[in-house]
Amino acid sequence: MNHAQRIAELPPYLFAEIDKKIEAKRAAGVDVISLGIGEPKNKAPIQAILTSAAKLSGGDVKYTPTDGSPSLKKAIIRYTEEHYDKLVGPENVIVSTGAKQSIYNLLLSLVDPQDEVIILAPYWVSYPEMVKLVSGVPVIVTPEDGTFHPRLPEIEAALSSYTKAIIVNSPNNPSGVVFSDSFIAELVELCERRGIYLIMDDIYHQLVFDGARAAPAYRFTKADLESSKVLVVNGVSKLYGMTGFRLGWVVGPRKLVEVMTNLQGQITSNPSAISQAAAEGALTGGQGVVESLRLTIQNNRDVMVRELQGLTDLRTVCPQGTFYCLPDFRAYNKKSLELADFLLKKALVVTVPGSEFGAEGHLRLSFAGTVKDVKQGVERIKWALDPSAPSEIYIGDRRMVRDWL
Repeated sequence: MNHAQRIAELPPYLFAEIDKKIEAKRAAGVDVISLGIGEPKNKAPIQAILTSAAKLSGGDVKYTPTDGSPSLKKAIIRYTEEHYDKLVGPENVIVSTGAKQSIYNLLLSLVDPQDEVIILAPYWVSYPEMVKLVSGVPVIVTPEDGTFHPRLPEIEAALSSYTKAIIVNSPNNPSGVVFSDSFIAELVELCERRGIYLIMDDIYHQLVFDGARAAPAYRFTKADLESSKVLVVNGVSKLYGMTGFRLGWVVGPRKLVEVMTNLQGQITSNPSAISQAAAEGALTGGQGVVESLRLTIQNNRDVMVRELQGLTDLRTVCPQGTFYCLPDFRAYNKKSLELADFLLKKALVVTVPGSEFGAEGHLRLSFAGTVKDVKQGVERIKWALDPSAPSEIYIGDRRMVRDWL
C-alpha cells in the first residue's frame, strides 16, 4: 500500500503502544503497575453524567452547530471570564473533539508549508508531529541551563522570518513546571511585537500546587481580542477527569474561529452532542470537584517526590502542577527508552521515556493513579536500579531477586 509520505513518516502514537503492553501483561496475569497514565482516577462529575444522560435519554441526539452548541459556548464564555478575566463572545469560541483536535485545527488554519512553529522542550509528544502533518517545521528550543523552564533569549535566537507560532503548555506536561509570570509577560510582548501567534495549551491550568498559579496570557496583552496573537486552548479532560468525553475548545479572534469552523465542518462536523452536554454540566455544576481532584493530586505529588528522594543519584524537579514529574535517571542509564523497557521487564513498572518529550535520560512518571501505585511503583524502580536497595522484593506473592547489580 502506498501511503502518503507524511503518514509513512508518522511514528506510532506512544501511549497507544504503552496501553497495548499494559493490557498484554495484565491479560497474562502479571502484576504490572502503570506510572505512565495521563488521566486521574476520579469519576466524572455527577452533573456531567446527569446532563449527558438527560440528552441521551431524551433521544434528541442530532447535529449541533459546527462550532459547538450555544449553551456550551455560553458556559465556556463564563469560564473564560472567571478564570481569565476576559470578556469574549460566542463568535470567539469554537468547540472541538478534545483539546488535541483544537490544537491541530489551529495549526491547520495557521501554518503554511515550511512555516516554523517554536516548541519548548520538554514538550507534549504530539506537538512536533502535528506541526509536521500540516507541512510545517517544528523548531525545538531546549533550555541551555538544564532546567525545564524556557528562557526568552533562547526563544528569540530561534526565531526567523518563517516563524508562525509558538506553543506553550504551562503547567507543563511532562515536567510539571509552571512558567513564571514574567516569562509569560515577556513572551506575549514578543509575539505581539513580531506578529507571531502564541498558542497557550492551558489544559492543566487549575491543577497547581503550593499556591502556584498559571498566569493567563490574556493578562499581559495590550491588544483587543480581535487583534491579539494570544490563542487559548482548554478542555474538560484533565480538570474534571473526563478524558473519554473528548471535548476541548479554542478562544481567539472571530476571523480565525470562522476559518476553524469551516475547516472543522469538513472534518468532523460538530463534536458529539452527548459530550457537549457533559462538558456543559461539568462547567456549570459545582466546582468543588476540581478542588477535590487538585488536593488529591497534590497529595499524590508529595508522596511521589518523597519516595523518589530515596533513590541515590536521582535528580527530581518538584512539580508545581499537572500530575507528572520528570526525574533525571542519567546516573543509571542515559538512554530513556532502554531504561523504560528495562523497568517494564524487570520491575513490571510502566514509565514513559523522556526522549519522546525532548528530554533524553529522563523518565516521565505519573502520580495520577493511587497512592498505593505510586509507592509500590517507586519501590520497584528503586529495587531494580539502586544498589543500596534490598536485593529482594515481593511483587504480588512472587519473590523477586535482583541479580544484575
